[in-house]
Amino acid sequence: MNIAITGQSGFIGNHLTNYLTQKCFNVIPVNKELFSNSQKLSCKLKDCSIVIHLAGMNRGLDKEVHECNVYLASQLVNALEQENITPYLLFASSIQEEIDNVYGRSKKEATDIFVKWAKRNNATFTSLILPNIFGPFCKPNYNSVIATFCYQLTHYQNPIVQVDKPLKLIYVNDLVEQIYKLIETSSKEHRVYLKADRELLVSEILTLLTHFKELYFEKNIFPCLKDAFTVQLFNTFRSYIDPDYFPIKGKVQSDERGNLVEAVKEKTGGQMFYSSTKPGKTRGNHYHRRKIERFYVIKGVGSIRIRKIGTDDVFEYKVSGDEPAFVDIPIHYAHNITNIGNEDLITLFWANELFNPQDNDTFPENV
Repeated sequence: MNIAITGQSGFIGNHLTNYLTQKCFNVIPVNKELFSNSQKLSCKLKDCSIVIHLAGMNRGLDKEVHECNVYLASQLVNALEQENITPYLLFASSIQEEIDNVYGRSKKEATDIFVKWAKRNNATFTSLILPNIFGPFCKPNYNSVIATFCYQLTHYQNPIVQVDKPLKLIYVNDLVEQIYKLIETSSKEHRVYLKADRELLVSEILTLLTHFKELYFEKNIFPCLKDAFTVQLFNTFRSYIDPDYFPIKGKVQSDERGNLVEAVKEKTGGQMFYSSTKPGKTRGNHYHRRKIERFYVIKGVGSIRIRKIGTDDVFEYKVSGDEPAFVDIPIHYAHNITNIGNEDLITLFWANELFNPQDNDTFPENV
């Protein structure tokens, strides 16, 4: 099935594309540039049974924000009618529709344009009313206070709470899963409020993220990951750590008996195991959407390689048991480990959750 996504290269679009691709959909990216040429836009959409409209503008001059969002909706409708096609249309609106501001009004006007199109053409349309979205790789200093705080804390800056108000929060993985369910059921609902995972004050969010910095970023201790939301927030925090932060050398304590090196300090639990890998062999070539992992080489010479899904840049860490060092694997990064030495490679692995073969959060992907 072909699914067109406008704004595919953006924060939500990137996560949604990766998720739907795993579900074996053929995702057709629709760039903003196509909206200026209705013929090219129509051609891009004509074989798509579903269109998800994410593209838009939420920051800038009031007039530009309003005109951009209404223009994109109008052009999309014109392209669909020009080709005489009626895909299932989903539109990423906002809870700010209910607030009297320029962005909210522009989203409401765009919704009205889509509703009229659906009535004229006997088509199915769903407006997604989104709360505040957070997750890995969201652009800091743009539209997410969590992204901004995470970037500042991991880059030695001092975050400041400008307005301490409650925020209804939804994690991007939960968002794309809810969109997928709507696609699977071909929802006839005109207006869907996506359920928030948690509601917190801005100051409460900053307190949690600062705690992550003090424990993990400064002391290499995993915080207490007591529930799914805490794991989601912690994984979001980790995604803003620059790759060259790793590998981290372990502190070796030596006496007449030999050496002692701490592998993991954490406040939750999880599972630790080790592997031996023969020279020239590779383990891994997959990625995780939620699982937190640490690779700790204690004997031999290994190459740990990671690549963010949807990109070509590969980061490589060469680690040796002569100087034990670990790398924590970011979510949404394909990763592997290869024995590049002449003896067996011994690696300790820690994950924050017990292995569950029915839900192992492991997706094949070559680095």
